[in-house]
Amino acid sequence: MNICFFIGKIISDIDFKFMVNDKKNIAIAIFKLKVNENCILTVKGYNNLADLCYRNLSINNYIIIQGELNSKMEVILYSVELF
Repeated sequence: MNICFFIGKIISDIDFKFMVNDKKNIAIAIFKLKVNENCILTVKGYNNLADLCYRNLSINNYIIIQGELNSKMEVILYSVELF
């Protein structure tokens, strides 16, 4: 497991979805984060973090995130704060 910290600017709308999985509803928030001029990450938050992202974040917000970076350049959120 790797834990990464990023500071960046949100460059897309927060896409909020639900998945149904074995009688469980899973909320997912997905958005793009521009870390520098050449690096754009896809950020995914689940359940409570998805709700927090959808309610409190918007395009052009600068944020600090903590999460796990996978091989697809996607960050699975552990925490998020406005910068």
